[in-house]
Amino acid sequence: MGRLLLLLKSEAAGGILLLIFAFAAIILANSSLSDVYFDFLQSNVSFQFGDFALTKPLLLWINDGLMAVFFTLVGLEVKKELFEGSLSSFKNASFPAVAAIGGMVVPALIFWFINKDYSEYHSGWAIPMATDIAFAVGIVALLGTRVPLALKIFLLALAIIDDLGAIVVIALFYSQDISVQALTIAGIAILGLVILNRFKVGSLCAYIFIGLILWTSVLKSGVHATLAGVIIGFCIPLKDKNGERPAEELEHILVPWCSFMILPVFAFANAGVSLLGMGIEQITSPLPMGIALGLIIGKTIGVFGFSYLAVLFRFASLPQGVNFKQIFAIAVLCGIGFTMSMFIASLAFDVGTAGETVTSLARLGILLGSAISAILGYTLLKIATRKNVELNH
Repeated sequence: MGRLLLLLKSEAAGGILLLIFAFAAIILANSSLSDVYFDFLQSNVSFQFGDFALTKPLLLWINDGLMAVFFTLVGLEVKKELFEGSLSSFKNASFPAVAAIGGMVVPALIFWFINKDYSEYHSGWAIPMATDIAFAVGIVALLGTRVPLALKIFLLALAIIDDLGAIVVIALFYSQDISVQALTIAGIAILGLVILNRFKVGSLCAYIFIGLILWTSVLKSGVHATLAGVIIGFCIPLKDKNGERPAEELEHILVPWCSFMILPVFAFANAGVSLLGMGIEQITSPLPMGIALGLIIGKTIGVFGFSYLAVLFRFASLPQGVNFKQIFAIAVLCGIGFTMSMFIASLAFDVGTAGETVTSLARLGILLGSAISAILGYTLLKIATRKNVELNH
């Protein structure tokens, strides 16, 4: 648990920094410097090695590159909890999985119900499905030690599971140009990582080298590149053949970089949504309402409802020291969709000028739903963990 505590302590300070950068991005996107801000994020950055070249806008390098590092850290944490921690039993591990499924299915149904008569919006059904790990964990970190460690682990596990679910949805429904060659290389790289893990190789350099090949091939394949980070995190052994712990070593290296550099930069790059020309008529139109209500109501009902039913029918059990009031608060907090929601929106509606207009409406719904979920979730979680503060005193 020591490394996880280090992660969460760093995020208590890093979470504040993350929010500051997010607000700065929103201000810039709606100021006279908006063109400079957006042009900077869309400026191309190239990497070339011999005949191999990779050119992407800066925004994609941040989302697909830096966030893959963060997902590696999350993969390390979830693996450790699954094998050695509070998720190591079937009942405890199944609890966040069931909650994540509910958090994906119900928001999609709510979106479809509101937009069923608008065929031009149907492709956006998956937008409210995912929870933004960076922002959700950052909000929880603001409350510090008053939030039970088991509840934080539950949120981390739930968020990574439904983000992986969203990535699968992207691969199946939104990936237009899948490269079989790139996926083949990715499969070979995964096999290499599994072999290293099987023989309990402790050299981080070996995992990083093959991991870079995996990340590049996944990026080229048309599948979201952050999946590579999760796979790398899961393949690094908790204990190598010499008895050392390479997973904890890498985790110790990544924690400060993720908390104080990667997450704030990510927030700055993604939170800038232009609100110019957006009025009540646009806000209350079916697309943004479907997304916002999917995040606010759908996530709450899905995560909490499925969690409650899982415990009621004894399929899973509550984490030790956690109650349903706290689960409800976390369920509301899971409505912070943001990153993956923005990404899916760009895939669903990116078609010409009309697509740009629809994408703006979708981003408005994401911003509205995520902001309300963050405020309500933080408030409810603060109330639900009040007893912990009294016990500490």
